[in-house]
Amino acid sequence: MKMVPVNIAAFFLSFFSLFSYSISCSFTITNNCQYTIWPGTLAGAGTPQLSTTGFQLNSGQSVRIPTLPGWSGRIWARTGCVFDASGVGTCQTGDCGGKLECSGAGAIPPTSLFEITLGKGDDKDFYDVSFVDGYNLPLAATPLGGIGGCNATGCANDLNLGCPKELQVVATNVLQGVNGVESNGVVGCKSACEAFGLDQYCCSGEYANPNTCKPTFYSTIFKRACPRAYSYAFDDGTSIFTCKAHDYIITFCPTMNGYESLTIKERKAQMKKT
Repeated sequence: MKMVPVNIAAFFLSFFSLFSYSISCSFTITNNCQYTIWPGTLAGAGTPQLSTTGFQLNSGQSVRIPTLPGWSGRIWARTGCVFDASGVGTCQTGDCGGKLECSGAGAIPPTSLFEITLGKGDDKDFYDVSFVDGYNLPLAATPLGGIGGCNATGCANDLNLGCPKELQVVATNVLQGVNGVESNGVVGCKSACEAFGLDQYCCSGEYANPNTCKPTFYSTIFKRACPRAYSYAFDDGTSIFTCKAHDYIITFCPTMNGYESLTIKERKAQMKKT
């Protein structure tokens, strides 16, 4: 048996290691909204922050961010932001400490979230789109190059349009189209937990288990409009997905057949029916 020289073997080992890393996984964040957004990223405990933790993304733009096997964390988008040259400023929704780069700070609710834990080796990824912390933008996540019955998840509906008055976040300085449509200044929809702070809505105290914490009137509004997304803390059965993908396309303001052509009045009527 002919032996491969050590230096050549090392080269190929290095090459295939780099190749494996390059295709292991990445996140492609796409802004399909008709306005600028500012995505933010936050790593979970024990995993490093991504190469960027916050940036501006204009309408129609996409950014690909590489990651590592085993990475865990969340990705969201901020709206209505104003930053100075040093990256200090404020956002109407999703703010993370008043800075362009979130640098380990999480989003202030209400915020639509993409959450994922990447598997190591042959282990599968676990991912979801969550409105447990409220909602600010339509959001969809689509795995690419995956094996094992991978499914897209998320929601194209604008929940701000049908948000109950007691959950609404109304901007004091409304920017035209900051949340995609003219919705009377409503830029976010709080969770009932944030709005009222009660254990039954927060799945805390005596409600801190799936046997006692059940869907509520408010979480049901979210669930009917967005069946694949998390609506409350124990909404696991229909909301968490597994895959082993090379890339996840995370789209803010995704399109939905027949939905984008509806007028604002028709959208509001559709949301009320839910």
